[in-house]
Amino acid sequence: MADAAEEVEREVEAGGAKQTAKDLFAGAMGGVAQVLLDIVKVRLQTTTRYTGAIDAATRIFKDEGPLAFYKGTLTPLVGIGACVSVQFGSFHYARRQFEASNALRSSSPALSYTQLFASGAFAGLSNSFLSGPIEHVRIRLQTQPHGAGRLYGGPLDCVRKLSSQGGAVLKGVYRGQAVTVMREGMAYGMWFLTFEYLMNRHAASYSLPRSEISAPLIALYGGLAGEALWLSSYPFDVVKSKMQSDEFGSRMRYPTMRGCFQQVWREEGMRGFWRGLGPTLVRAMPISAGTFAV
Repeated sequence: MADAAEEVEREVEAGGAKQTAKDLFAGAMGGVAQVLLDIVKVRLQTTTRYTGAIDAATRIFKDEGPLAFYKGTLTPLVGIGACVSVQFGSFHYARRQFEASNALRSSSPALSYTQLFASGAFAGLSNSFLSGPIEHVRIRLQTQPHGAGRLYGGPLDCVRKLSSQGGAVLKGVYRGQAVTVMREGMAYGMWFLTFEYLMNRHAASYSLPRSEISAPLIALYGGLAGEALWLSSYPFDVVKSKMQSDEFGSRMRYPTMRGCFQQVWREEGMRGFWRGLGPTLVRAMPISAGTFAV
């Protein structure tokens, strides 16, 4: 068993640099793609003035022009690639720790599905401290009034004003962080678990090593994992968007995560926690497929 553990360690050292480079590239590609349809999702989550995704997209185009669909995209383009890179890097780190531990106790270092979920959750938690403020700034820029009434001149101006309005960086920029941590842990636990389960099941069904699974199938399983990610965590994302687009001071509607959950349930019912899911799932499949297929 000690020899198996040492072998795992050698494999980690040999493949670590290559895996890190792949993770960084996959993260960057995912980050570039995530801007698509995002403003429609956020607008549906934070207001009830639209009847659905098509109505939201049509009115955004008509009232604000085609460039409105790219509001707040600078922050994701700069930051989300790093976020996804952290997700993959943290997942593989946790997985390697489980593999080394398993090798000491048994003849196989293979992870259980509980350990795979835990590795994914660790990845999400590690990433949350980046994704929280990055997404907060993006949401502020996407939901601010259009034209002369806009509140922020850009990402840096938004960070500066959030810090001053919130009283401190942690209270302003990191608003909604508790629900972000919960969303990330659940989302990425399910993301990696679903992908690994589908890959393992296919390999076992056809008696193939995973390395021989075709790229289209890897993309398909990655896309399905993206759907599982959002279906498992979407209510948390709705609450996060509402808290991160809320007013400050006496006009604040959602001072706490618990209060936001209660108010959404009271005013909109169960449907309120799923507003904007349609465009989110449409976007998730190709983005997640491309991320895993890299």
